[in-house]
Amino acid sequence: MSTTHAEYDLNVILDPNLSETQLQSEKDAVEAQIERAEGEILKLDEWGTQRLAYPIRKLHEGYYLIYRLRLPPSTPKVIEASLRQRDNVMRVLVVKDRPEWHTLKKKSEAAPEAAAAAD
Repeated sequence: MSTTHAEYDLNVILDPNLSETQLQSEKDAVEAQIERAEGEILKLDEWGTQRLAYPIRKLHEGYYLIYRLRLPPSTPKVIEASLRQRDNVMRVLVVKDRPEWHTLKKKSEAAPEAAAAAD
């Protein structure tokens, strides 16, 4: 096992017509893939059913799950490929977290406060 792990966001869009049981089964499958990859789930944001920007499989909505993960660098593509094989998974995207995004966000959050203090 590699000692260097990086943080990633795993975005999964599921079929919005799943029952509670099917939804839990898909979430369990995602978690099993992450465990097999020696990863760790840091956070799960479950957005629920949201409108899609464009139709996928003739559906206009999808069920969104946004995972925050810590993974070995070699495993994101394996997880992504495995999840794409599942019938109820409409889209999968793994994005590596980059430290400079946090810096930019902090600067943009501080800007309105500085402008208000100048008034």
